[in-house]
Amino acid sequence: MKAISSGGGRGIQTGSLLKCIDNSGAHVLKVISVRGFKGIRKARPTAGIADPVMCRVKRGTEKVRNQVFKAVVVRQKKEYRRASGMRVQFEDNAAVLVGDNFEPTGTLVKGPVAREVVERFKIIGKVANVIV
Repeated sequence: MKAISSGGGRGIQTGSLLKCIDNSGAHVLKVISVRGFKGIRKARPTAGIADPVMCRVKRGTEKVRNQVFKAVVVRQKKEYRRASGMRVQFEDNAAVLVGDNFEPTGTLVKGPVAREVVERFKIIGKVANVIV
């Protein structure tokens, strides 16, 4: 797992609902924790683009519903700044379910994926359709 080259913009808190954009069977995910979050006392853990989070499946097939999975945030509504100075914003919050080695559980990722995710997790870029 590499460091990302973008700054700021942590738009997803614990309790946020994310759209699952792979074909693993999950549709809606709820963030229950952020892996590696270091914050101040009594602060809610937040996540941004390309951050690994722990999620519970709220809506999906019977096989995956109410189970806890690792996921990687691939899109966020909150605007964030790239190293080139360009600001990027997506229309929804979305994530991809991953395994222990951060390889996607699904075989197809629908919709655009941020470039920062592909820099950090190369294997997610291999199954993505569009990289922005």
